[in-house]
Amino acid sequence: MPAQELDQVVNLCKRRGFVFPSAEIYGGFRSSYDYGPLGSLMLRNVKDAWVRTMVQLRDDVVLVDAAILGPPQIFEASGHLANFSDPLVDCTVCKRRFREDHLDERDCPQSKKGCAFTESRGFNLMFKTVAGPVEGSGAEVYLRPETAQGMFVNFGNVLQTSRKRPPFGIAQVGKSFRNEITPGNFIFRTREFEQMEMEFFVPPADSAQWYSYWCTERLEWYVNLGIPREMLRLRPHAADELSHYSAGTSDVEFLFPWGWGELEGIAQRTDYDLTQHSTHSGSKLDFFDQATNERYVPYVIEPAAGANRTMAAFMLAAYDEDIINDEPRTVLRLHPRLAPYKVAVLPLSKKETLTPLAKDIYASLSSRYMVDYDETQAIGRRYRRQDEIGTPLCVTVDFESLEDDAVTIRERDTTQQVRVSIAGLLDELGKRLGF
Repeated sequence: MPAQELDQVVNLCKRRGFVFPSAEIYGGFRSSYDYGPLGSLMLRNVKDAWVRTMVQLRDDVVLVDAAILGPPQIFEASGHLANFSDPLVDCTVCKRRFREDHLDERDCPQSKKGCAFTESRGFNLMFKTVAGPVEGSGAEVYLRPETAQGMFVNFGNVLQTSRKRPPFGIAQVGKSFRNEITPGNFIFRTREFEQMEMEFFVPPADSAQWYSYWCTERLEWYVNLGIPREMLRLRPHAADELSHYSAGTSDVEFLFPWGWGELEGIAQRTDYDLTQHSTHSGSKLDFFDQATNERYVPYVIEPAAGANRTMAAFMLAAYDEDIINDEPRTVLRLHPRLAPYKVAVLPLSKKETLTPLAKDIYASLSSRYMVDYDETQAIGRRYRRQDEIGTPLCVTVDFESLEDDAVTIRERDTTQQVRVSIAGLLDELGKRLGF
């Protein structure tokens, strides 16, 4: 993937309202981004597609939404207070700070420009704040660095209320926060981000087969939503890469313009988390299997994906430029489930004779899909605008529609057009979108 393509996608994101630099009118806030009208829709679609696959289409996974703030006891038990750190070095020349493991030409070109670095030291990545009504007198709390711990500490609650039994999963989508030393590469690595995580609790003897199962399942999810297989790989971690809780981890990686980067990690967490929280809290976090008369602490397989970087990967994979009728075109070939708008309603003219019918069609389609309405500029320009933001289908309302009660559907990828009756429009759109 050419490096310049990242710049083109970043420019498109700003120009069309996908992603804006945060606090831009104040000079920006480094490594923070705001999601605009289209970006917020697409990010939600990425998360919804994950929930659909991981929860809605399965009978063995439930969804929770745990708190973002947590007491130190949770992160002491999880090992984050002691182990969640990156190696930090300071440059005595340029006075900037870097991750020691990123001191190469790709991530840190300053290392080739005369920088001199201090000895490495551990830098804890968690954000700490104070909860309490009086400044300086409250209790220390942390913003969660991952969504996982909220699922572990609620294992007993979910087990009791959902009446599930291993193998079963607890899924969650939500914000996490990490005080990254070297954030960058657009929305790939930021200090505030959203995760899509699932903890799958299994009998210890079955953990290897479930680990293999989830590695395959998670890789296929990206392929099924439009990323070419050759732009993805599953990379097992070497022994020196493993987290303190992991007996084995593989990353789903995407070929970004700067090289391979992680979209998702699938980890074998063994019984580490449940055992730790049980020991520190004094609460039993195990399972009694009546069928075998056996009590055990389940092992956990954890697929954990970053929603923001996944959105970036989908956009980069979908970005294309082609020639239509001897004119260049920019098009986002997004999977319909991910596209911000599924359909655009485009009246051929702003004349009052067409507007009521076009508005009625817009209202009827909006009950099922997220729909755009655009009546400004020539129809060709409007098609190009919808192509650039990834809208799969356009519905054109013309003056003949007043006579034959039909409209024209135009497809984004092929630009082919077909005449369809207004009465059958919803069904036809459903067939073409696939849902």
